[in-house]
Amino acid sequence: MIKSYAAMEAGKNLVEYQFKQKPLTVKEVRIKVHSCGICHSDVSAIDNAWGASTFPMVAGHEIIGEIIEIGSDVMLHSVGDHVGLGWHSGYCDVCEHCENGDHNFCSKTNKTVFSQHGGFAEEVCADEVSVIPLPKNLKLENAGPLLCGGITVFTPIIEFNINKNHKIGVIGIGGLGHLAIKFYKALGCHVTAFTSSKGKDNLLLSMGADDVVSSLDKDAIRSYGAKFDFLISTVNVKLDWNLFLSIIRPRGRLHFVGAVLDPIDASVFSLMGGRRSISGSPVGSPKNIKKMLVFCSKHDIYPEVEHFKFKNINEAIKKVRENKVRFRAVLSW
Repeated sequence: MIKSYAAMEAGKNLVEYQFKQKPLTVKEVRIKVHSCGICHSDVSAIDNAWGASTFPMVAGHEIIGEIIEIGSDVMLHSVGDHVGLGWHSGYCDVCEHCENGDHNFCSKTNKTVFSQHGGFAEEVCADEVSVIPLPKNLKLENAGPLLCGGITVFTPIIEFNINKNHKIGVIGIGGLGHLAIKFYKALGCHVTAFTSSKGKDNLLLSMGADDVVSSLDKDAIRSYGAKFDFLISTVNVKLDWNLFLSIIRPRGRLHFVGAVLDPIDASVFSLMGGRRSISGSPVGSPKNIKKMLVFCSKHDIYPEVEHFKFKNINEAIKKVRENKVRFRAVLSW
């Protein structure tokens, strides 16, 4: 029997829960979980905030572990490999998106949490394609959040060919935003942090931000003029999007990676005047996660992490709920 921590009903504390692990299919691997990050999406799953949860709910999708068993047809991994597993635990592998390496666009993805029991457990199973080999010199103890939070803000770098000549603004400096600062600064970009939190300036400057501005100070934001090539929003609250569009250069982009539940209120004229664009994206493909991990290993980039033992999981989740973790929480056995 596999030990895990599960929510037995929406919004309740997690309790110890044992389940029988399923047999592997020919293309699956079994992973012994060493550590797992806590993402806000895990809290949403525990709370059934999206109406897609089933209970008992074993969340967790920022997994670092070791392969302990492989299916008979597995070619990409071996027993003993150190690997990571993020939001997706499997793909159809035959659609046009999978064939092109854009597995995250597959319409038949399996989710590490919603399609099965996730990483708040001693073991987890996944299709070999979704399991990511880890670079040898990656610091595993802090790497888990890279597999969701990290790839979420790294994907636009590849999709939009962001480079050192671009001026970047990061809106919201939490679990996603602080990694965005680190990534875009490592590229050589000029990076401005827009935050509603007071007292973070020196910390954000030490992470690589060139400027720190209040995301609620409209005059300070407006004073930048049309300066930015790319604004990436990590927040889940409604802001004055027309104001932010006004500080984007012609052909620039406002890109959403934070799940804002309110409709995006943007004037068409804000877009037409400078041929500006609005876009969004979640997580990323296995090929891009691999690129990100190599990038992190090369530039020594990791999330700022607060560590907890699995036995203290409810304490950790409470801190995540209350936004008191700076900046990511990681559980380990």
